[in-house]
Amino acid sequence: MPENVPADPTANPDDATMPALVPEPDPWAPATSATASEAAAAIAQAEDRLLRLAAEYDNYRKRTLREKSEAFDRGATALVVRLLAVLDDIDRLSASDPATTSYESFRAAYGVVEKKLQKELESAGLERIDPVGAPFDPTQHEAVADAAPEADDQDQTVKATFQVGYRYKGAVIRPARVQVYSSHGVA
Repeated sequence: MPENVPADPTANPDDATMPALVPEPDPWAPATSATASEAAAAIAQAEDRLLRLAAEYDNYRKRTLREKSEAFDRGATALVVRLLAVLDDIDRLSASDPATTSYESFRAAYGVVEKKLQKELESAGLERIDPVGAPFDPTQHEAVADAAPEADDQDQTVKATFQVGYRYKGAVIRPARVQVYSSHGVA
């Protein structure tokens, strides 16, 4: 031990066999072996990788948006193709001569076209919500009027449907507009 360095008063003389602690190198310290041109080349390479990665991500994002749009268009096209038969029936119905077509046959043809349209829409996932007599459910129905219940068990029950609602694949896309029996006077 040098003479001008005082001895550590907390040091244990029995620890003479322990190796001296060597500080770890600083990972952020500049490397002494790299030249300025090597460092510049490494930075340029990292910037190039970053730009390529950003361009690749941008291309991926654009491609997925395009594929999503194309898939939606294919689905919409399939539905439209299925509805073309209904449109043809409507064209034939509107081209019928009122002088030779009775009201009853026109009404019957209209009923057939309506059922055909409902069948196609239901097969696509559309469901009607017509809740007359069912308990009022604010997640499925919109109360636009109320009425005094005729019996105690009718409270908060749908009395009439003013406009049917629709669900598409289980999600309400338009609630049914209904009149509700309410003993409180307001539904």
